Amino acid sequence: MSSKIAGNSPTGHDGHDGRLNNPELAVSSAVCQSAHVLPVQDHFIGDKSTAANMAVTNIAPRSFTILLALLFVPAGLAAEKREWFKLTDCRYVAYQYNDGDSFQVKSGTNDFIVRLYFVDAPESNLRYPERTREQSEYFGATLDETMKAGAEARQVVRDLLGEPFLVWTRWASAAGRGRERRYYGIVEVNGKDLGEILLSKGLARTKGVSVTLPGGKKASSHVEKLRKLEDEARTKRAGIWARTNSSGGDRQPKPPATAPKE
Repeated sequence: MSSKIAGNSPTGHDGHDGRLNNPELAVSSAVCQSAHVLPVQDHFIGDKSTAANMAVTNIAPRSFTILLALLFVPAGLAAEKREWFKLTDCRYVAYQYNDGDSFQVKSGTNDFIVRLYFVDAPESNLRYPERTREQSEYFGATLDETMKAGAEARQVVRDLLGEPFLVWTRWASAAGRGRERRYYGIVEVNGKDLGEILLSKGLARTKGVSVTLPGGKKASSHVEKLRKLEDEARTKRAGIWARTNSSGGDRQPKPPATAPKE
């Protein structure tokens, strides 16, 4: 299989070949040689009728004309095709900064961090105090209880991923404040979505970057499903919901704003 990556590459750029200058490309190139590839069609942004009727004059220099032609072709042709990569036989790697929604993964001979789409697990420390405080307010729990839930989420993920698992990724950069290579992904263990498991256990909330699923399901439909799982966990007082104070446990937290799309 070709190791060429369409759309978002591990460098976070869109299709330029940076192998000579950026060693990160070695991660995707090596991993994807044994990966399955599933094409995904992105949406065209803009007025389709306008784009379809734009014409390029031959007044401009040739290079500029080519650029305009690429920018204003009909919508169906201009839409960028991105690809999902299915990485099998992945392994969990112990790492000091692993948590419930972001953790080190080994695929083949390469290590990188996967950041889950759609969900946000409680922090297990005060490395980013503003984030931890915001989470504690959302869940209606104290900072200590929030961090305890974060530690529990981290342990649950470590236990679940003690056997080989599957990662779907488009190599979209999830770069945080650290220098580690981080990419958004969907993790499946024994055919079950890890994000859904965390929500059902009350160890995450529906928040984060969204994307059309590998099977074609729209992000909005999946978000709706995840919020129902979160509501069920809250009703059952599972996980962190069992730790909420009286006012927090009785309230209905305002759903996070529409998840940003990749």
